[in-house]
Amino acid sequence: MTVKDYLTKEKYEELKKGLEVLKTTKRKEIAQDLEFAKALGDLSENAEYHEAREAQATLEDRISQIEDVLAHAQIIEAHHSDKVEIGSIVHIKTSLSKTEKVYTIVGSEEADSAVGKISFKSPVGQALLGKKKGDKFKFNTPAGESEYHIVSLE
Repeated sequence: MTVKDYLTKEKYEELKKGLEVLKTTKRKEIAQDLEFAKALGDLSENAEYHEAREAQATLEDRISQIEDVLAHAQIIEAHHSDKVEIGSIVHIKTSLSKTEKVYTIVGSEEADSAVGKISFKSPVGQALLGKKKGDKFKFNTPAGESEYHIVSLE
């Protein structure tokens, strides 16, 4: 079974551009590092060679990962529902707080809580999915259970 990766169009394009850099520029740099390290002689005790091989393996893993994400990506469309779904922008707050938190529900590859993008697979994301404006929801945090309500939904 193939798992879909949900991405905004911007993130999809960003990953495509980044993949191209990895496949061209970065591969070339590592190939040059390998050639230089080979020229140093005995490969069994050549730290530069082993570092370059490790960098090559890491690069190829990342290229493979991005290719897989792009191959299975579903572009998030603009939100058109009264329920929270992937792509929704949700304003939430606790009954004790006057401060709203704003989150955009995104796929795992794009999640970045520092800029308010949370994965639909995260505890908060899972608790929000399917809820409507005014609904209350709970989720577990390391400090215990938290309760919020949805102030608005975009």
